[in-house]
Amino acid sequence: MPRYSYTAQSSAGERKSGILEAKNELQLARILRKSGLILIRAELEEKIRKKKFEVSLPSFGVSLTEKIFFTRNLRVMISAGLPLPRALETLAKQAKNRKFKKALFSIRDEIIKGKSFSDTLVKYPDIFSELFQNMLRVGEESGTLEDVLQTLNQQMEREYELKSKIKGAMIYPAVIICAMLGIGILMLVMVVPQLAKTFEELDIELPMTTQLVIGLGNFLVQRWYLAFAIVFVLIFLFWRLIKIKAGKKIIDTLTLKIPIISPIIRKTNAAYTTRTLGSLIAAGVPVVRSLEITSGTLGNIYYKSAIAAVAEKVKKGEKISEALRPYENIYPSVVIQMVAVGEETGETSSILNQLAEFFEEEVSNATKNLTAVIEPIIMLIIGAVIGFFAVSMVQPMYAMLGAL
Repeated sequence: MPRYSYTAQSSAGERKSGILEAKNELQLARILRKSGLILIRAELEEKIRKKKFEVSLPSFGVSLTEKIFFTRNLRVMISAGLPLPRALETLAKQAKNRKFKKALFSIRDEIIKGKSFSDTLVKYPDIFSELFQNMLRVGEESGTLEDVLQTLNQQMEREYELKSKIKGAMIYPAVIICAMLGIGILMLVMVVPQLAKTFEELDIELPMTTQLVIGLGNFLVQRWYLAFAIVFVLIFLFWRLIKIKAGKKIIDTLTLKIPIISPIIRKTNAAYTTRTLGSLIAAGVPVVRSLEITSGTLGNIYYKSAIAAVAEKVKKGEKISEALRPYENIYPSVVIQMVAVGEETGETSSILNQLAEFFEEEVSNATKNLTAVIEPIIMLIIGAVIGFFAVSMVQPMYAMLGAL
């Protein structure tokens, strides 16, 4: 028989808590009533134990994949006529992420109390972006929540595809570089010390490059823990650098200057801008507000500040295309020209979505060719490193043979 943890109140107003066995909550209430108590709250002891275990687990951010799954299924449930609180409860039970599950249950409770769906999302900006919140607000006000969810789902799917293609293109060079570093460390730890002993026994005067390689090898063998600490500190400093505005600006400037990466960064940001702005305008969000939200979704500081400045100019009565002209150095001229056409024909959202598809295809093609472009560069770097290592270790041997 299940055990319930309960809270009950006596006729005098005194509260009592305890644990009792009962078939269900109704039987528990009857047992307590016989003792002159009124049941206020009851919960299965098994559920309480599960909750305690869940609290001890770490909470991670909600992945884009889980958000896509949520949006897609919510749209299907609403179109089938399922009440919103019931739909959210079902999706909360299906959610794997503990943080997301808790948020959905909380949102459901707020909606039952009378709050609107979009208003409840404001409490969870780390899960539901400003774009998500504003589009849902427009959907609720216009009675097109199902269509808005469909648009949001398409938006997130496109974003996921774009990120996946960029990550996929970077896997090959990352694997090669990691392998190169691993082999280099093994050589420094296992081969170099042996050669260093040989050179020491022969009493040969070593060139500066050889001394550098031997010194690095000895450091890794004798002070390996310091090497790990240095790597950790460098990673931490880099992470801190990208978090502060000055550091973020340096990183974003470099990505826009590096020849191979720069075209992909420009096309990716153009795709994000046009896709987000087009979706917001199509949903009925005012243009200025759409620009402000779009600015907030962009990662690169130059694109973020550019769209924020465009929003200010449009607020004063300027057209989007005219406000974009000073930023032709980061946005392709085709964006400005097509936006101008959209403003003249009244099809701005449609043209922005077409531009987004065009740039997403361009990013896809660029990432496909990225491996072919990077491969010879990596080979040259590997060749240079191996050449430096070989010359540094072989040079003393040649010097010794020449002295014979």
